[in-house]
Amino acid sequence: MTPATRTHNGRGATVTSMSNEVDVPRYLQRIGLDSAPTLDLVGLSALMSAHLSTVPFENLDVAAGTPVRTDLEWSLDKVVTRSRGGWCFELNGAFGALLEALGFSVMRLGAAVLLDGPNAVIDHLMLEVQLDRSYLVDVGFGDSFSIPLDLNQQGPQDGGVGTFEFIPSSQGLTLTRHDDSGFPEPQYRFRRVALQLTDFDASSQHLQTDPTLQWSKAPFATRLVDGGPVRLTLLPTLLKEITPQGTTETQVAEEDWDAVLLERFGLARE
Repeated sequence: MTPATRTHNGRGATVTSMSNEVDVPRYLQRIGLDSAPTLDLVGLSALMSAHLSTVPFENLDVAAGTPVRTDLEWSLDKVVTRSRGGWCFELNGAFGALLEALGFSVMRLGAAVLLDGPNAVIDHLMLEVQLDRSYLVDVGFGDSFSIPLDLNQQGPQDGGVGTFEFIPSSQGLTLTRHDDSGFPEPQYRFRRVALQLTDFDASSQHLQTDPTLQWSKAPFATRLVDGGPVRLTLLPTLLKEITPQGTTETQVAEEDWDAVLLERFGLARE
């Protein structure tokens, strides 16, 4: 494995670069791009949209009891070589390495997920990308924003598939998503402090081994369709097509589940 290099992200923080480990042409092909986009917000948005459309957020390994890891060797092999999806540690881990290999300045951040209520445990990985401004990028949070969010913008902002807003507090920044009435619903809370992939080992182990959590109970997969806003989500007995006009649900028999997974998500259970 090629050793990582260390650079600075412009705010004094040292960032470990994994760019030498990434087969960039093969990764771009995996997400449906013929060439590398420009190193600006347009290019970053194109990469994020392509990734969310072609690399599903899924828990197939965890649901099958197959141990997963947070290291880059594992994530790149799974996403690029095996054409699989994964969860945040795998998807944002691999995507962050691709962005660095292309020349973007990337910092790995950790968040406490708030979808099920108050939480102080860092159990989610996402990315901060420095351009002319700082942007939050996340390809591993399921049904979430689909374009980079400006970390320094106050008030609501377009997230591609809805309206999002950062709300500051003494505990950090909380990413919120506005519901139909405009109320900001908490998604996760984080501090803009650089972390390493190994910092997420304990959370990864807990999330995949705690039988009370959703990850190991049943398989699922979700992805955007052509960059959104339409989203496909496959649950144990349902295929959901979520559009701005509403949600269409199709029953999926157990014996047809793998065929639907392959046809609509390009995935095969291993």
